[in-house]
Amino acid sequence: MPRPRVEHESESWTTASPQEKGSGCSSGLLIPPLAVLLVSGLLALFAYSPFVTVGASPISPAIADAPAPASTILNSGYAQSGLSPIFTPEVQYWGSRVVAWSAEFGLDPNLAATVMQIESCGFARATSRSGAMGLFQVMPFHFSTTDSPYDPDTNARRGLAYLAQSLQRAGGDARLALAGYNGGIGVIGRGEWTWSAQTNRYVYYGAPVYADASAGLASSPTLNEWYLSYGVSLCKQAHDSLGLP
Repeated sequence: MPRPRVEHESESWTTASPQEKGSGCSSGLLIPPLAVLLVSGLLALFAYSPFVTVGASPISPAIADAPAPASTILNSGYAQSGLSPIFTPEVQYWGSRVVAWSAEFGLDPNLAATVMQIESCGFARATSRSGAMGLFQVMPFHFSTTDSPYDPDTNARRGLAYLAQSLQRAGGDARLALAGYNGGIGVIGRGEWTWSAQTNRYVYYGAPVYADASAGLASSPTLNEWYLSYGVSLCKQAHDSLGLP
């Protein structure tokens, strides 16, 4: 079925340093005692004014207008898409649809997203040298004569139906299901030493990526490795085709 492709570049996480609040200075002038009492009284009235919140400090415009940290943006994307934040923006783009497609087949959306990440990085027109097509890199013989293989809904349903069969054959073992998705369901019952190099590579990336997504991690070293090794060009095509900023 799909050919493995590597995941996305690591996000740059930045933490803002604390801002210093307030400063003090001394004029060096001596104030007569009566003036001191008068000033003290005025300050006391001011401090207890109902229109003043003691200890409150305004946020400077520079801080208020600063962009949100990458972690905030990713978590926001996670809340909107329903997928783990480890996946690249191109896969997050399809998030709500991945959730809906997965529900049809009783699959974990993060498992489906892992397959999409490695297969196409969200590039709906992806085509492999072996003829696999679309978001889930489905081979031609899985389509009917009336299907549109590159249609996202059709492609997803054909691909995820096969993934569900693979997962069932694997007894719920996601690692074996990924091997079956790539190498054919028949490989699940065979020794791993008989798997092709491609299937071994597919599992090498896919299983840890899915584990990181399932664990609720904010980033995945394995996905970053995949991206740098295989995914840069693929994800750029997806990024451009989706018109992402």
